[in-house]
Amino acid sequence: MLKNTDSIIFDLDGTLWDATATVAKAWQAAIDKVDYVQDEITVQKVQSITGMTYDAIYDKLYAYLSTEQRNELKAICAKEELEHMNKQGGNLYEGLEKTLRALKERYRLFIVSNCQMGYIESFLEHSKLHDLIEGHQCYGTKSLQKSENIKEIVARHQLANPVYVGDTLGDYEASKKAGVPFIYASYGFGDVPGYDARIDSIPDLEKLFLS
Repeated sequence: MLKNTDSIIFDLDGTLWDATATVAKAWQAAIDKVDYVQDEITVQKVQSITGMTYDAIYDKLYAYLSTEQRNELKAICAKEELEHMNKQGGNLYEGLEKTLRALKERYRLFIVSNCQMGYIESFLEHSKLHDLIEGHQCYGTKSLQKSENIKEIVARHQLANPVYVGDTLGDYEASKKAGVPFIYASYGFGDVPGYDARIDSIPDLEKLFLS
């Protein structure tokens, strides 16, 4: 199934980097600016919702808030998140640049994430990998589900045999809905019921596609 692969589409959080500590710090800064959220945000809590769309995250974590309060908190969190990301970024997984540069020699590389607009750009700025990623799409652009964003990348760039690399159940489900083989990044934040291939570290992609 992977023999004729011509392109690799990556999830971001839990797949290419771990930015949960920065996100938790940013969201806590946002929470401190309002008087209607009592519980603190933790790295573990951020990891538990990684991969969900922005709207779904706030519906899950803050169901007790009014719609107006959730929307206000979401806007403040989004602003704080980008400010913190632009300053601090996240931790790139070991071997990321070497592996992506090796893969780029043979495959076209893309990113599809459920993040807000500006987040992928922040990753590219901190990682200095602009030259390796041909295109990207996120939930924040059109509020589309990840499966639809995968399909859009495939159609826009005329990809013949792409695969999707991700770490959560949402990634697995999105790839299946999009009709794209799924590679499970087991080192990330989630568990999945199945996969077409599994990697336990980023460099495993070289073994899978370049050996």
